[in-house]
Amino acid sequence: MLRKSINAIVAVMCFALIAGCAHISGGVAPSNIPIAPGTYKELGEVTGNDCCYRLLGIIPLSGGNETKNALKNAISEAPGATALINITADTYSQTFIIVGRTCTQVNGIAVTIK
Repeated sequence: MLRKSINAIVAVMCFALIAGCAHISGGVAPSNIPIAPGTYKELGEVTGNDCCYRLLGIIPLSGGNETKNALKNAISEAPGATALINITADTYSQTFIIVGRTCTQVNGIAVTIK
């Protein structure tokens, strides 16, 4: 009985070690295109993501995890937006035993040029 309990504890610990997440700081930028102050109208805060999925952490299941795609996704969140200001970008990874993903996330304020 004790041996079965020890085996169960070891199995749970192994699963805990192969699952997890990580967050990596990216960068900041005032805008994605040159914009002069007072020449734009703010439309609101937006967030965009682009992710890459992997099997067992090494076999790609999809392409992705590109900043340019996350930026396009964020701009598309606000109808009529032509650019972003006050941009931050981060990357995070999540592993779920068999499948994992790495995503780039872009946050900013959507604007339209006047």
